[in-house]
Amino acid sequence: MSAHIPGTAVRISNGPVELAVFEQGNPAGDTIVLVHGWPDTHELWQRVVPFLAERFRVFSYDSRGAGDSTVPTRVADYRLPELAGDLFAVIDAVSPGKPVHVLAHDWGSVEAWEAVCEQGAAERIASFTSVSGPNLDHLGKWMRRRISDRSFGGPLAQAVASAYTVLFQIPGLATLPLRLWFSRHWPAFLKFFDGLDPALVQPGPTLADDMVNGLKLYRANIRTCLGRPRDRYTDVPVQLILNARDKAVRPVGYEDTEKWAPDLRRRHIDAGHWSPISHAEDIAQLTAEFVLDLDERAFRDVEERGA
Repeated sequence: MSAHIPGTAVRISNGPVELAVFEQGNPAGDTIVLVHGWPDTHELWQRVVPFLAERFRVFSYDSRGAGDSTVPTRVADYRLPELAGDLFAVIDAVSPGKPVHVLAHDWGSVEAWEAVCEQGAAERIASFTSVSGPNLDHLGKWMRRRISDRSFGGPLAQAVASAYTVLFQIPGLATLPLRLWFSRHWPAFLKFFDGLDPALVQPGPTLADDMVNGLKLYRANIRTCLGRPRDRYTDVPVQLILNARDKAVRPVGYEDTEKWAPDLRRRHIDAGHWSPISHAEDIAQLTAEFVLDLDERAFRDVEERGA
């Protein structure tokens, strides 16, 4: 990893992919890595970071295909194992030998779920706070169980919420609408979709490209994971921040998460999908509280072993 230059990105490599990584916060604090989703960049977290910066050494990065990071051209390069590898590459570079805390949103959360379910993940990830992004295998397993039980309400609600992803599966279909309308009217769309104050939304200069490049996330993963879901367990402590008004990811889809992540905490906030923008302080506070509680639990465990 090259030396950090204030105001510019550190370049961290995972094979041929270079990731633009940004550092803020307390250099002596615990390390937390923030992972954004579609169609955002690391700038998604600009309202969250100030509430974390006093306690944490904060790293955010542009995921592959977004912002200043490498843009692979093949759909296969956006598969979840590749994206989890990016997260591990960042962790290994910024905090070698000491596990970090992870806070992730939307596709960033989907990617982080892939990482925490890898063997040995707890040696590199101390905790994971997930916002509006499920483990796709868990979601697929849950949908199958619900349908087998003839309990169709939850899967139907999520299917309606995710209907747009069907369009994203068709190469070229969404490209022009995203480039010609959505990228130009993104703050207005988020006001309509999420009730966000448009003044809080600051689209980056790469938004149109990020929207189109990010479609490969859907094509590389949705059908495979939901159609042939794997058994994916983690022993990493996980916190779910569930947005009550999330129109894209319905909270009901997390019904069975304890089966896969037994060290699980659920917290609910009255927010829509883009809660890191609308409820930045809540996201930061819940994340910090989770880390503090885990630290206190670890301290008690040490005291009990020494007693």
